[in-house]
Amino acid sequence: MHSTSAPIEHALLLAVDWRSPARGADRAESGAKKPLWSIEDALEELARLAETAGIEVVGAVTQKLARPEPGSYVGKGKLLEIKELKDDLGYDLVIADEELTPGQQRGLEEALGVKVLDRTALILDIFAQRAQTREGRLQVEVALLEYRLPRMTRMWTHLSRQTGGSGSGGGGGAAGTGGGVGLRGPGETQIETDRRRARDRIAMLKGDLRKVHDQRELYRERRRGHEVPIVAIVGYTNAGKSTLLNALTDADKLAEDKLFATLDPTTRRVRLPSGRDILVTDTVGFINNLPTTLVAAFRATLEEINEADIVLHILDITHPNAAEQSQATLQVLEELGAHDKPMITALNKIDLFDGGVIPDELARELELPEDYVPISAETGSGFDALLGRIEQVLDRELVPVSVNVPYAKNALVDLFRREGRVEGLDYNEYGTAISGQLPPRLLARFRPYITAKSQQSHAALA
Repeated sequence: MHSTSAPIEHALLLAVDWRSPARGADRAESGAKKPLWSIEDALEELARLAETAGIEVVGAVTQKLARPEPGSYVGKGKLLEIKELKDDLGYDLVIADEELTPGQQRGLEEALGVKVLDRTALILDIFAQRAQTREGRLQVEVALLEYRLPRMTRMWTHLSRQTGGSGSGGGGGAAGTGGGVGLRGPGETQIETDRRRARDRIAMLKGDLRKVHDQRELYRERRRGHEVPIVAIVGYTNAGKSTLLNALTDADKLAEDKLFATLDPTTRRVRLPSGRDILVTDTVGFINNLPTTLVAAFRATLEEINEADIVLHILDITHPNAAEQSQATLQVLEELGAHDKPMITALNKIDLFDGGVIPDELARELELPEDYVPISAETGSGFDALLGRIEQVLDRELVPVSVNVPYAKNALVDLFRREGRVEGLDYNEYGTAISGQLPPRLLARFRPYITAKSQQSHAALA
């Protein structure tokens, strides 16, 4: 009997510490900032990523350099040291903690005689394993192909060598042709054929993604028609977003203690204390140095954040790199153009602190906003406060308005009651007169019925 499961790969992690700033006075003079992640923290996260991909980590090696070596990532002496570790550690894979150039990857593989992956390839592999929906699979395949395209020459070096050489030294062939009749040029031909096929595949997949995007846009239009506020949950991967969504909505979305446990967005309805409904959307988790190919490929999915009325940033307050994780999340939000949206910061796993209270020194270290909400997605602690804060933020955006709605448009009266704040209501020969407050997104629906006394205050919105 033979096992049909794939053999477990044993990885050696590799990182170059080249972004460390100057210390003390040198830092002050240069204006250098403390890096987001220390080399130790970066390697610890890389190990978690490898574990998520089903890889066993057997060791880690670092080297301090002014900059990575262009042809081999690390120096020659370090390469020899890594090669000598092979017998002791038994690694059959090396994973670098940043995106390698094709030349660096090729140089490492030739020197070490094992497969070499970089951080980007590892994350792409995890995404390929985790994508469940058609849209997710399309997005991952586009990102994979775009990542592999400049590296395709590595697959055909054996053919490329057949086209090289001077043709002298007993070959008798013409200079530059090499390999004899029938073997001239197959390397370049195969490379170009593969690249062309990859480009064609990328173009086809992007066309399919545009169709999926159009379908998603139709869904968003229907959702806008219901005028229900949207709250997008964002945060670092494994911060507890899916657990929070499950607890708030009794959803059955997968929630595991793994990085990128879920990739596909899920939207559920939640009722606020006032009885008003909102839609809560869970999005893909962020990570430090999220590959640009993935940000681009998942942009359509991440647009859910731009559609939101409120961004709910959930942060694992117990993680030793909570501050760095928060900064990485905010950077991705800025890249998406969603950094200026109303934001609520929810500090998750508060139940793991004595009395559920965050120590003052930790709050100062993390530079937390004053209005953060402590919660436990696992126990439900703090949910009432969180829903109340969401309601407060929604109310903060309300605009004073007075309208006179015709009786034939009674559905608008119901909408005002449901989504706005009614402060006065009366009936007259023309219809229902309402004074109160409305969300800005509803003003266009009510603009034809705004009364004279509030016309002036809304002239700028007309």
